[in-house]
Amino acid sequence: MKERSSKGEILARVREALSKPTPQPFPNVDANANFYVRSDEALDVQFAENLTLTGGQFIFCEDHKEFIRNLILLTEERQWENIFVWDNKLQELVLKYQYKKARIGRSLEKADAGLTLCEALIARTGSILMSSKQAAGRGLSLFPPVHLVLAYPSQILPGLQDGLKFLKNKYEDKLPSMITLATGPSRTADIEKTLVTGAHGPKEVFVFLVDNPA
Repeated sequence: MKERSSKGEILARVREALSKPTPQPFPNVDANANFYVRSDEALDVQFAENLTLTGGQFIFCEDHKEFIRNLILLTEERQWENIFVWDNKLQELVLKYQYKKARIGRSLEKADAGLTLCEALIARTGSILMSSKQAAGRGLSLFPPVHLVLAYPSQILPGLQDGLKFLKNKYEDKLPSMITLATGPSRTADIEKTLVTGAHGPKEVFVFLVDNPA
C-alpha cells in the first residue's frame, strides 16, 4: 500500500507540474536574430579553414578535369581499388574522364571510399549538409572509411540557419526524412576520454571544391 501511495504521489506531482506552463526565462530574446557576427572573409576561405580545424581535408580544383586528376593522385597514393559512386551525375563525370576505380556496388564493406555530392556546405563550422533525398542516401557517407565530397562555391552558405532555410525552400513541405551535418571525421572521446576517430563513421573526410564546373 505504501508503494502504491508513493507512486501515486509522484504521478500527481508530475501531472501538476505539466499543467503549469514554464515561464520564459529570457522573454526579450529574439529567436530569429543572428547570434554570430558575420565575417567579411570569403565563404570558401571560411569553409576551408574551419573544415581543416575539424580534421577534414580541403582540395580546391579549378574545374572537373583537375578534380579527376586530384582524385587519381589520391587513389594511387592510398592504393584504393573501390570508390563507390551512386549519384548519376557523378557516375557520368567519372566515366567521361575515364576514372577506373569507380564502382556502383552496394556491399559497403568492400568500399575503400564513398564519393558523394552534398546539399550545401556551412562556412561557419566547416560542415557538410546532407540529406536522404540525395542519390547516396544515408549509407555512402557513413559506412566507408573515407568520405569524398564534390561541391561547388554556389553551395557554400554562411551558417546552419541559412542551410535549413535553403532546404525548406528547395523541398517545401516535403522535407527529407533525414537531414544531417558532417563536421570532419567521425570521432568520440567516450572511452577513457581518449579521442578516437572513425568510431561511428568515416575516419577521413575530403572536400573537393570545383570552382568552374564547365
